[in-house]
Amino acid sequence: MPPLCWRHHTLIQALLSRGPLEEKEFHAVFSGVTGKTPGTNQQLFNDYLRKINKELSFVQLELRACRNQYNSSVYYGVVNNIADEQSKLGTKYTVPQIGFYKGIIEAIVQDATAKGSISNIDALNIRLDNQVQTGAGSQQDTPANIPPAFKNFSLSQKEKTLEELVLDQWLCSTPDGNIGLGLRSFLDLRSWFRNNDIPACEVCNEAGIKAELCQNEGCTVRIHQYCLTRKFSRRKVEKVCSGCGTPWLLPVPKTEAVEEEEDDANGPTQSKPPPGPSTRKRLRTSEAVDSGTIGSGSSQDPVPSSDTRRATRSSSRVR
Repeated sequence: MPPLCWRHHTLIQALLSRGPLEEKEFHAVFSGVTGKTPGTNQQLFNDYLRKINKELSFVQLELRACRNQYNSSVYYGVVNNIADEQSKLGTKYTVPQIGFYKGIIEAIVQDATAKGSISNIDALNIRLDNQVQTGAGSQQDTPANIPPAFKNFSLSQKEKTLEELVLDQWLCSTPDGNIGLGLRSFLDLRSWFRNNDIPACEVCNEAGIKAELCQNEGCTVRIHQYCLTRKFSRRKVEKVCSGCGTPWLLPVPKTEAVEEEEDDANGPTQSKPPPGPSTRKRLRTSEAVDSGTIGSGSSQDPVPSSDTRRATRSSSRVR
């Protein structure tokens, strides 16, 4: 196969130097180097990506797209598909910082309400001793098994690490001021989400980290808000859960909510639908994400585990 030309190199370099790029930005780069727009030349765009990934596979890299579950925007980035000791050396984070990151990811994905985030206070209260690797028959969380670096990881170090993880796009600050997954986590952890049976969106089959839940407590169906809008915007589509048939109460857009409030000021008060369940059983985690994920961009596929509890389908633990 002919080697990649300068146009392919430019696309790769743009992602490596700038980090994950929003779809319109990446399309602009593509148009600049090829003179073609992806919208009207989709086949050409796909061929470019396919050829790039074929060559990148020789060095265990992949050009991948993901959707930001907090705003539905699509992003492109380059990730590392290998997770050996050499790739771990590429991370700038220390072992306690990696353990701190893993604890935050665990807390986010195990939230059975699919809120997709935790508060800053909850993030800073993450216990690093839960991330200690233990051997068979060893007693976890005993002082002898906890490295001094984990014991001495102070609150100020956590705050600094949290800022760095957000800056490097491993985590993000959500509009409501909480801590959520960053773009690089969505890109790199896709295989881990699937192999550990993190509940998936019923529409797009991607992990439902930030999603809407069926109102039926006994149903495990969850759907991303943007997938929900697209699914029920079609005519003659019954607005019910595809899993159990329970009527699906669609969230009211903010603009419509404002209009309704203005109308209510001059008219009778409308009855509100009953709220969904305020609490759900929490997910438990049992498998590990490789410590080389941060910085190296590696994606590891640990052995999935199963859990029959409601709202989890099964679970995963980040160690």
